[in-house]
Amino acid sequence: MKINIKTTQLDITPSLKEYIEEKIGALDKLIERYDAEGGVEIWIEVGRTTKHHQKGDVFRAEADLRLPHKVLRAEDEDADIRVAIDRIRDKLKREIEKYKETR
Repeated sequence: MKINIKTTQLDITPSLKEYIEEKIGALDKLIERYDAEGGVEIWIEVGRTTKHHQKGDVFRAEADLRLPHKVLRAEDEDADIRVAIDRIRDKLKREIEKYKETR
């Protein structure tokens, strides 16, 4: 699975990039058979919701997982970017399970 990371209004640090690759990369074992069929890729976008926002849900994480014949999407906002990433991973995991039941 190829992981593509895009940022908006946020500088991505090496530790954050490693965190994203570790957490989202864990989904790879759930989609191995689809990856063998024809290249699965995931687009992750992380960033701030606004330039001036200081409290509350400041960070946003989105993911588009492109599987054969289907695109699974998850998004979340939180005060901590790592929590938002964990939540989109969990949402994608549930979506993958639903996808597996139909294929």
